Amino acid sequence: MTTQLTRAAAPVKSSGRRSGRARGAQSADVGRPGFAWAVPATIFFVLFAILPLLAVAALSFMSWGGIGDPEWVGLDNWNRVFDDPVMIKSIWLTLLLTVLGVVLQTPLSILIGVWAAGTQRNRAVISAVYFVPLLLSSTAVSVLWRALLDPNFGIPSEATWLFGDGNLFGKQTTAIGVLAFVSTWQFTPLHSLIYQGAARAIPQVLYQAAEIDGAGRVRQFFHITLPQLRNSIITSMILMVVGGLTTFETVLILTQGGPGTDTTISAYYMYQKAFKSFDFGAGAVIALLLVVAATIISLIVVRLSGYDKMRSTMEGVS
Repeated sequence: MTTQLTRAAAPVKSSGRRSGRARGAQSADVGRPGFAWAVPATIFFVLFAILPLLAVAALSFMSWGGIGDPEWVGLDNWNRVFDDPVMIKSIWLTLLLTVLGVVLQTPLSILIGVWAAGTQRNRAVISAVYFVPLLLSSTAVSVLWRALLDPNFGIPSEATWLFGDGNLFGKQTTAIGVLAFVSTWQFTPLHSLIYQGAARAIPQVLYQAAEIDGAGRVRQFFHITLPQLRNSIITSMILMVVGGLTTFETVLILTQGGPGTDTTISAYYMYQKAFKSFDFGAGAVIALLLVVAATIISLIVVRLSGYDKMRSTMEGVS
């Protein structure tokens, strides 16, 4: 009887090994996708990003007014751009607006995103209303605030006790403040959405352990939530930097670079050079400078934050 039971059990054990090997082979087949899956995206990226960038790089060494054949001029466009005081001023204005965007949007986005990740009453309704700016284009947002802040029939004309003469676009400080405010109003919901998803991914066991140790909500926020949002903060800041360096529609509609050239940022100055002065060579130089600046700043943020060395898929864990 014992021999029969042993013999009967042997096929079951062998079957288990075969099923284990089968599962291993099946899991190996479901691994990382091959390079073929990236071919469509790679072709799209090359056609609509790399090739146009190379064309702009070549155009930066040529003189072209939009008609006829481009003429090779070497470094003449580069020398003219770097000797232009308006260009130097536009660089500082671009950096100023970018820094203001990061400083204003980051704390607001974190606080709103963490709050929206909770279970408060009517949270979903309030969040849906707050995220409405995400549904609007930059042009629509700029037209809206241009009408609301118009010095003749907008809000400032009715609240002179707060806005003085009501012409917020007539001085550099107030004009820059309007640009920073409108950008914050429009893009804070996007970054809040990033933090909302990241906050929901934080394990609740961390908060439960903190409560047992007697930590309050403020202490939990600074010692648990913020460290766990590290990856999302870096990603959000990179998006803010790139967005700040490439802001165009807001300046075009709200201030048109004025008063004078006091809000002429680099992207808008590129538009003026290329499509108003028909100096496409100088416009190409400015475009390349913006691409290089955005790339370098993004790489610096990644390197200094240690984001490139992180291997864990969990928020805040290296």
